[in-house]
Amino acid sequence: MRTTLIVLGLVAAATAMQAADVKAGQAAYDKSCKSCHGADGTPNAAVAKMMKVDMKDLKSPEVQAMSDDDLKKAITDGKGKMKPMPSLAASAADIVAYMRTWKK
Repeated sequence: MRTTLIVLGLVAAATAMQAADVKAGQAAYDKSCKSCHGADGTPNAAVAKMMKVDMKDLKSPEVQAMSDDDLKKAITDGKGKMKPMPSLAASAADIVAYMRTWKK
């Protein structure tokens, strides 16, 4: 019983240390994503027109249905005409957590 409690305590501590930080995600999003994807995930129409792309609203059910791993991959590796942002690898989980706050 004692061993089980110790293991559960260690698992809980490890999970807490790895939890995404929504506030840090918002800061990273505002710095690196907002200019194209808008303050609330609504695409910047001027950027979409200039790039000749149909940007998805990040609040849309289609985007929100993507797994966290797929969203992190899109952030770091790029998608379509979106350039890769490997510098955001450390912040990707936080950005995804922030994006999840927009889920309708």
